Amino acid sequence: MIRFHKAVASHRFSLSSSPLYHFSPPSPSSTSLLLPPNLSRFSTYRCARVRRFSGNSLTTTVMSSRSASRLRCLASLAPGVGEDGGGGGSSSNGSVSASATEDDELALGTGYRLPPPEIRDIVDAPPVPALSFSPHRDKILFLKRRALPPLADLARPEEKLAGVRIDGYCNTRSRMSFYTGLGIHLLLPDGTLSPEKEITGIPDGGKINFVTWSNDGKHLAFSIRVDENGNSSKPIVWVADVESGEARPLFKSQDIYLNAIFESFVWIDNSTLLVSTIPSSRGDAPKKPLVPSGPKTLSNESKNVVQVRTFQDLLKDEYDADLFDYYATSQLVLVSLDGTSKEVGPPAVYTSLDPSTDHKYLLISSLHRPYSFIVPCGRFPKKVEVWTADGKFVRQLCDLPLAEDIPIVSNSVRKGMRSINWRSDKPSTLYWAETQDGGDAKVEVSPRDIVYMQSAEPLAGEEPEVLHKLDLRYGGISWCDDTLALVYESWYKTRRTRTWVISPGSNDVSPRILFDRSSEDVYSDPGSTMLRRTAAGTYVIAKLKKENDEGTYVLLNGSGATPQGNVPFLDLFDITTGNKERIWESDKEKYFETVVALMSDQKEGDLKMEELKILTSKESKTENTQYSLQLWPDRKVQQITNFPHPYPQLASLQKEMIRYQRKDGVQLTATLYLPPGYDPAKDGPLPCLFWSYPGEFKSKDAASQVRGSPNEFAGIGSTSALLWLARRFAILSGPTIPIIGEGDEEANDRYVEQLVTSAEAAVEEVIRRGVADRSKIAVGGHSYGAFMTANLLAHAPHLFSCGIARSGAYNRTLTPFGFQNEDRTLWEATNVYVEMSPFMNANKIKKPILLIHGEEDNNPGTLTMQSDRFFNALKGHGALCRLVILPHESHGYSARESIMHVLWETDRWLQKYCVPNTSEADTNPDQTKESSDSAEKVATATGGGTPEFGEHEDHSKLRRSLLW
Repeated sequence: MIRFHKAVASHRFSLSSSPLYHFSPPSPSSTSLLLPPNLSRFSTYRCARVRRFSGNSLTTTVMSSRSASRLRCLASLAPGVGEDGGGGGSSSNGSVSASATEDDELALGTGYRLPPPEIRDIVDAPPVPALSFSPHRDKILFLKRRALPPLADLARPEEKLAGVRIDGYCNTRSRMSFYTGLGIHLLLPDGTLSPEKEITGIPDGGKINFVTWSNDGKHLAFSIRVDENGNSSKPIVWVADVESGEARPLFKSQDIYLNAIFESFVWIDNSTLLVSTIPSSRGDAPKKPLVPSGPKTLSNESKNVVQVRTFQDLLKDEYDADLFDYYATSQLVLVSLDGTSKEVGPPAVYTSLDPSTDHKYLLISSLHRPYSFIVPCGRFPKKVEVWTADGKFVRQLCDLPLAEDIPIVSNSVRKGMRSINWRSDKPSTLYWAETQDGGDAKVEVSPRDIVYMQSAEPLAGEEPEVLHKLDLRYGGISWCDDTLALVYESWYKTRRTRTWVISPGSNDVSPRILFDRSSEDVYSDPGSTMLRRTAAGTYVIAKLKKENDEGTYVLLNGSGATPQGNVPFLDLFDITTGNKERIWESDKEKYFETVVALMSDQKEGDLKMEELKILTSKESKTENTQYSLQLWPDRKVQQITNFPHPYPQLASLQKEMIRYQRKDGVQLTATLYLPPGYDPAKDGPLPCLFWSYPGEFKSKDAASQVRGSPNEFAGIGSTSALLWLARRFAILSGPTIPIIGEGDEEANDRYVEQLVTSAEAAVEEVIRRGVADRSKIAVGGHSYGAFMTANLLAHAPHLFSCGIARSGAYNRTLTPFGFQNEDRTLWEATNVYVEMSPFMNANKIKKPILLIHGEEDNNPGTLTMQSDRFFNALKGHGALCRLVILPHESHGYSARESIMHVLWETDRWLQKYCVPNTSEADTNPDQTKESSDSAEKVATATGGGTPEFGEHEDHSKLRRSLLW
């Protein structure tokens, strides 16, 4: 879903490997299309490494680019080759003949395969452009997106340095997605769009990134890369005149390249940009010495306590450190729209460039040595400085030392100044937080955090002003003016979250608590304040005035969670009295609607109710998301988009949010999807795919609450379980699996018991409804969902016929300093680590399990060797198992070849071990008793847990990406 965050500081949006600062659009590849590529491009591809063990036979297939069977790797993509998951017909191009058995084909390593057409057609649905409104809300930019990338893009060489993956050829983050074209539409008074004006002058095949509006909306800035001998060139900054639609390079010299490892560029004013460039004096990359200068030495002779998670892609030696400096070092350049430029500041590893609200100053952050071999670059020594807008040094705010010792406990933070930002409502005013507990959440102290404020250039001897003191962990500020700001704090251990009302310009008004609640209690969520855009291009809390009313009102935009599902709302909220008036609410019967953004925000001062204009989204179970404007006072609705249904073949799918109960009384929820035209009375029970992801809670009441809406559109991503609706499966999507630890009990103390009882309740419910065949239920998940899958096959084999586990971690002793939301170490909770690990229970897994993993998984905790070692443990006990390693893929999969192959492998597994399943083991009473006893001994976006360090499944739905 489109998210509009509280603190929005720019109009930057980019498809890149690094997260966006202020917006969270769906993955650009979630609805992408890639037509069958030219076979000649595959000549250097490595095929997926496949290992399969069944009974006493073991097959391992590793195809390399030098293999004589190169053409056989491409058989599934060649004309005349079967693409329905079966053996395929005869072919004269080296493909496997129809006479070969399936096991023979697998043993020969036939390479990348394609799933059945009914699945492939959905994945290949054309992508819809992303949208961006101009600063004055009078134009919409359509950003054209490409299809799923080819594997060749992922196969490009990359450097893995300090937690960052770098494409050395173009000096950017590796694997950057991009836009392929830009088009502008005028938003007419009646809500319709004018014909598109295409941005011209962009080179054919240009790869567009970092698209940014100037504050006056007259220009766009962006970077372009072009193909050079099979590689992308270094990016060059371009600008486009919005009125004429003409684009051109920004710099007069074509030898000035963007360095996009960390920061790219920012608008200083409407005619000037500050650009992070590759230093012109930079020579060739350092060469790795044939003979090292000495051994690599790590020491802790000072006996410091340093506990770190299993970070990946870290620096390994001094050569890596030199290479990191080489690629990450930038020269900042001020450049005007006429191409005039000058270098400012020394070359350094700049990580952020942030102009002040009045555009007179710059907040500049940079990294410096000494670097670390055990933590990523986000913990390297960091310097934060204030410069003038023309690049002159003013003062240093802080120089934070290397932070290797941040405790692993939730809410632990770095020592010193953090979250340094400009006030969005005042010129040249800084604010930040400083911890009072040394950054260690285990330390009891009051206050825990202090928020400070100071001007960019304070007078001699002027100390920072204490803005607010907090007993929980500081979580940010929403600014309005000198009379109103909201300060947020929270504490994960107790799930407590508080919102304070403060008056930044007055010491006479005492801070007061506005909301004090549990973050788990979605029913009590009052919503978030809506923001309006200022003339300076920043965002502040929108205050509204009612006629003949002196009250101070804000707008609260809430999800509206209820026992019947989410019913989003917009409340007019009196910040003084707490009184509310509901001025907008989503339809409850058929549609799911949300307020996306405030559109009447270009004026200064308080807004008038009769001038209110909002952007809303609207969707249903079978109608995809469209956007509309809604105008007060008559509440007139103007629909501005009309996107086609992305997969009309499933337009009449059946969706129902179902509720049922776990045996300990906890209420559970799941979304049940059934194929179009399915009638249980006529068609009988279906094979069923159970796909989920556990989450942690502190209370049974919160775990029992309903999240989501029965009327949301069924978004189907490129690896979604919902694809099997096209194969006539029932899909139990996101059945809640709450792992609850009330009081002093930790959630994971009874992980297996709660996991099994949650799954049992879900399975029994779909069987009771007559939509699922008890002997034909498969379980699957990604990341922590894969961990769940393996545990369920070990401890509840009576429930499932087979399992699919993607990119999981299975041996928790390999993540000894915490995982997911587990704060205890292996030595503090040894039994928990061991009992939760499917690896330790590999001897219990008797049902077929398919393991899939990216060869280059960079997610902390889910190293590829987790699947390798788990597979070896399984085959060591005779389990029916199969391991597929996807070359060049990371934690999530992106290349079309990889995604199609994952779908083929999954479909083959389901068709072979779920659909025809008649195993007597499923109804063996002894086996059922054994699994139940095992569970008792070990006394999402689904369960609501927050994945740690990205160790999570991508639950993004098929939404239209709206960026600002």
